[in-house]
Amino acid sequence: MAKSMGDYGFIRVGAAAPELRVADVDFNTVNIIELIDLAVRKGCHFLLFPELCLTGYTCGDLFYQKQLLDSALSAIETISLHTGKTKSVVILGAPIQSDGMLFNCAVVISQGTIAGIVPKTYLCNTNEYYEERWFSSELDRKSDSVNINGKEIPFGSDLLFQVGENSDHIFGIELCEDLWSVFPPSFYQAVGGATLMLNLSASSETLGKNKYRRELVASQSARCLSAYVYASSGPGESSTDLVFPGHCIIAEYGTILSESSRYNFNNQLIISDIDIERVNSERIRNNSFASNIALKKFRRLTVSMPMLTDKELCRNISPTPFIPFDEKERTENCREIFTIQATGLAKRLKHLGMKDVVIGVSGGLDSTLALLVCLKSFSILGLDRKGIHAVSMPGYGTTVRTSSNSQKLSELLRVTFSIIDIKNSVEVHFADIGHDPEKHDIVFENSQARERTQILMDYANKVDGIVIGTGDLSELALGWSTYNGDQMSMYGVNSGVPKTLIRYVIQWCSEVEFTGEAAGVLKDIVDTPISPELLPAGTDGSILQKTESDIGPYLLHDFFLFYMVRFGFSPGKILFLAERAFKDEFKKEEIKKWLKLFYKRFYANQFKRSCLPDGVKVGSVALSPRGDWRMPSDASSNIWTKDFDF
Repeated sequence: MAKSMGDYGFIRVGAAAPELRVADVDFNTVNIIELIDLAVRKGCHFLLFPELCLTGYTCGDLFYQKQLLDSALSAIETISLHTGKTKSVVILGAPIQSDGMLFNCAVVISQGTIAGIVPKTYLCNTNEYYEERWFSSELDRKSDSVNINGKEIPFGSDLLFQVGENSDHIFGIELCEDLWSVFPPSFYQAVGGATLMLNLSASSETLGKNKYRRELVASQSARCLSAYVYASSGPGESSTDLVFPGHCIIAEYGTILSESSRYNFNNQLIISDIDIERVNSERIRNNSFASNIALKKFRRLTVSMPMLTDKELCRNISPTPFIPFDEKERTENCREIFTIQATGLAKRLKHLGMKDVVIGVSGGLDSTLALLVCLKSFSILGLDRKGIHAVSMPGYGTTVRTSSNSQKLSELLRVTFSIIDIKNSVEVHFADIGHDPEKHDIVFENSQARERTQILMDYANKVDGIVIGTGDLSELALGWSTYNGDQMSMYGVNSGVPKTLIRYVIQWCSEVEFTGEAAGVLKDIVDTPISPELLPAGTDGSILQKTESDIGPYLLHDFFLFYMVRFGFSPGKILFLAERAFKDEFKKEEIKKWLKLFYKRFYANQFKRSCLPDGVKVGSVALSPRGDWRMPSDASSNIWTKDFDF
């Protein structure tokens, strides 16, 4: 049976800024119920409202009025009964009395019952804010429960809420200023087990504050290794001195998933699917999180919520997780990656005291980027670019297009270029081992790769230099390299860069680092089909051996790699995400076919990664056996591959 979002750890959350009238509890209640119904129709059973949304945040001394406070309690009862019909969990803001004090609170309502009430800890009492005039802090609280409409309700900031029996789905609550304090309650809640943080806010708008607020929410979700939902009051609040924007934000581990517009007087609702499994994956691999000592004890309460059964996700799944969609961010990433690569190589050359490097150039993506990195490293160190020895080694499958591009680019860059044809040497080798050169098998292919590596190594000895490896992260994952052939070098500059990203880095280089004819050659290389060119070309000289026809699209494999290594997701969840990311490009059966191949090759080829040459990490996924990825070469893949009928 096809699995739903809930099976893969997703929970759909909403943040709302209702149309509001100050002190008009009845009007506000109608709009809150309307938003609850809208959220439920959109498949969301979990909805957060702003601070003091039942009364309005800007009531001032009206908070002393019993009529206002009683109306708020009555509204809580009305909304509570409504959630019993909709099976929803609602968190809303209201003033609550306890022990002769008034508290600014978050009221958690679950399917018809009030599950708990959390008072605000840090009251804002600076500049335009005067909360201490009306409210007491959580720090002043005397009781662990409060009587609401004849029922004793758990009361305190030491409350965490668990969704059903799922110990992964736990949420904590803070109110507005709590987040802006030096030690936000969410820090303690995260260590206490909360994976989702909710903030009921009434944040007024001033110049530049929205940007800071956005960054604060995103960064807090990252620091707590959690999801963070933020709902703030809208422009219906009093404008006597302030304007409130109604800013709502949903973030997950540093990334904004959804964000509302501001200054909208009508009901506003944003919804997104939070990946709690991803949050827990981050925590498992982060030992600094695990080493934190729980400095606060929490009472854990259970709330009921229907499991999310939708098949469609309410969040964007990028088909290129290594590549930012935003052009500005993508440009910045390409610049940073290129600089990291070049700096890593420059350090190695500086340490060795060498002024020469040797690199095999094929006219393909990988060797082109490696050549450009060498050039940048030599520029950093002030070395003569003639110390870059670019060697073209045509074989049986080399085409005019690729060989011409490698030569033209090398000459335009003014590096030392040479051509060494490997066919005669390989044929002697075939004779030595008794292989029929007409048999185009793995021996035919790998013999060429190893011959090229031998030439490069010996050439490096001749010029007192080192061989620069060109293989990329995607090839390492798939084992798409010849052991002791192109798998081996003295420093691998591309080992941290996936294939899909290499295209963009070269494209960036063609637009920023180079101009004129060299930029034109780089653009043509970007457009060339990916091929190892080990099998004979077509009669018209075209490339017949295309890598992606044999092992599948790198677009898919990089997607698989990211979610398997970065988050440890199961094959089923990766397929679930891929179906949605590539719904307009690949059918489910095709995705499944290449996913099976990915797992098969990834596990079978760990031995190639176990003796990987040095090379720098550039992103959040790396496969160095000395760094991010420690895996035995003989690990079984059975539990991942035994059942692909998901």
